[in-house]
Amino acid sequence: MTDLLLDSGTAQAIVEGRHGDPFAVLGPHPRGKDWVVTAFVPGAVKLALVPAGKGAKPVEATEKPGFPGLFHVVMPKNANYRFRATSANTEWEFEDAYRYGPVLGEMDEYLLGEGTHRRMWQVLGAHLITHEGTAGVHFAVWAPNAQRVSVVGDFNIWDGRRNPMRRRGATGVWEIFIPGLKEGASYKYEIRTPDGAILPLKADPVGFGSEHPPANASVVRDISARAWGDAEWMTRRQAAQNIEAPISVYEVHLGSWRRAPGNRMLSYLEMAEQLVDYVADMGFTHIEMLPVSEYPFDGSWGYQPVGMFAPTIRHGTPQEFRTLVDAAHAKGLGVLIDWVPGHFPTDAHGLGRFDGTALYEHQDPREGFHQDWNTLIYNYGRIEVSNYLISNALYWLEEYHIDGLRVDAVASMLYRDYSRAAGQWIPNKDGGRENYEAISVLQRTNVICYGEVPGIMTVAEESTAFPGVSRPVDGGGLGFGFKWNMGWMNDTLSYMQKDPIYRKYHHHQMTFGLVYAWSENYILPISHDEVVHGKGSMLSKMPGTAWEKFANLRAYYGFMWGHPGKKLLFMGQEFAQGAEWNHKQSLDWHQLDIPDHAGVQRLVRDLNRVYRDNPALHVNDTRAEGFAWIDGNDAEGSTYSWVRKGKAGDPMVAVVCNMTPVERRMRLGLPAPGGWSEILNTDAAIYGGGNRGNMGGLKTEAEPWNGLAQSAMVTVPPLATLYFRQD
Repeated sequence: MTDLLLDSGTAQAIVEGRHGDPFAVLGPHPRGKDWVVTAFVPGAVKLALVPAGKGAKPVEATEKPGFPGLFHVVMPKNANYRFRATSANTEWEFEDAYRYGPVLGEMDEYLLGEGTHRRMWQVLGAHLITHEGTAGVHFAVWAPNAQRVSVVGDFNIWDGRRNPMRRRGATGVWEIFIPGLKEGASYKYEIRTPDGAILPLKADPVGFGSEHPPANASVVRDISARAWGDAEWMTRRQAAQNIEAPISVYEVHLGSWRRAPGNRMLSYLEMAEQLVDYVADMGFTHIEMLPVSEYPFDGSWGYQPVGMFAPTIRHGTPQEFRTLVDAAHAKGLGVLIDWVPGHFPTDAHGLGRFDGTALYEHQDPREGFHQDWNTLIYNYGRIEVSNYLISNALYWLEEYHIDGLRVDAVASMLYRDYSRAAGQWIPNKDGGRENYEAISVLQRTNVICYGEVPGIMTVAEESTAFPGVSRPVDGGGLGFGFKWNMGWMNDTLSYMQKDPIYRKYHHHQMTFGLVYAWSENYILPISHDEVVHGKGSMLSKMPGTAWEKFANLRAYYGFMWGHPGKKLLFMGQEFAQGAEWNHKQSLDWHQLDIPDHAGVQRLVRDLNRVYRDNPALHVNDTRAEGFAWIDGNDAEGSTYSWVRKGKAGDPMVAVVCNMTPVERRMRLGLPAPGGWSEILNTDAAIYGGGNRGNMGGLKTEAEPWNGLAQSAMVTVPPLATLYFRQD
């Protein structure tokens, strides 16, 4: 039978884990009229093949001399079987992964190779399946330049020689079905590089779960479809997320919103009750979560993700994350997540040099390395990489019913010279600084996501004046639904931090946003970035005495909710937390026992209600016809007044702000005669104010003022914002 044995070179490659085509050697193969089964079982001194069927007798295998653990056995026909292995001190049975055929179909292979498989997560990653009548896990990973790829885990004592994978043609994808594996199994990939080196073990780029940090193996997770209870929300979310809708976003870091006793992070299931109920009670329309994709370092807040397809295990499993989203939808809340396609960390188990080459990133650090963050930049021009990112965006929207993506650090993607000195970057093909490939990825992501998943929204965190961020792709735009208005945020916060005595010299920091307010579909963001890294809390930014700090903040929130643009506040800002945000601990909820903090919280709740209930305050957030100044030039008095308008027949709302600690008794022009009800006053006693105002409203007189035909005398309390609605 010597002709049935492997030649020494092939045997040596199998034993050393170097063979690039293990399925050509291992498992059952025809030899003349018989079948020969070859197996490599390190540590076994004896191996028997146990045929399927009652009463079938085991057949002893023969070990190849000089190659311990490499066995072969002859079968008269190709039939189902198991192996029984014996070592020096134990015996075990197992299925032979090499008797199973491939799982990936020809169409999947074609689309993966072409870089157009929009739902690549359905074929790559680790999937619980039944294959050829046996339950187990199918693993598939893209590593085109590898000599050999193996899946390793506790199930094979992390030995890369035991389960080398099958290469699928020119696609660069490797796959294997391992029978008997169940959900919860930890695994990584052991990759032999083109020059024969063994890399540090790699997590699965399309893994659906991960171990708890600092451990970082991927974990097999069941992401099969669940019975969603959000049909009502899904049918109406398009109306709830367009430019005419009232959108008020509560930005939250799941790990530090609230902690359980013992400083334990809350689970997704706990937040499905506590967080969802709170946000709904506060009147916000959306929860926006800092990145939930798995990340190794708590201090990155998720912005350095390694597991782009894995909801972080810090709070639970993928199915439990779905429960949180479902609970939010049941309360009529949309769920947005931060999505990070701009860079990825250099952690050894991540995407960097994944198969020993610059696969996901650029080879040249002038294109592929972020100096600010010590991270790697995706090679957006590589079709498999762009497909990976676009597919990942679709994954969150489809598998988790996420309602929108807020895309992080878009500016860093748009420009090749972002945060780089001369000579440290490579121009585009036309000699310019725009990153054409990244722009294309963003455009295609938006086109595909909006086209494939009705009713979703995408939001760009983009800090430059790049044109058309929230304009359609067919008109040359990037195709986002909305853009964060970073300029408005910087200008207005700079103004508010000044002592009121100096504000008159900086009056138009508060009005400048209206110069460009209609150039994009804006969200006004007071985000986590404004309350970290020594910037202090929102309350601590405000000047003056303790009372004046709270009054300034209340007036500012009133200004913000009356200003055109959708709204966003980071957690803790809604009750004026005194301390800067600390991701390692809960918000300071005990401060709500202090009336001033509780008053700010009550104000934000009422601002959300007034914003939602008055079409004039939201229908034309992105259109010039929804806004008119009454007086934007009162620098000496540091007052601002304007009117917001909805559709024909919607009552108008006039907004008046006084940014000095001096009460103003002033005449105010109004755009329509009759009564105007005072529907919000940030100086009301229930908010912690001095309860000064206008006895419930105004009545116009036929005295022209501010270029309008009628006017009324109005009392504007110190450091306060008032809303008047046309009766």
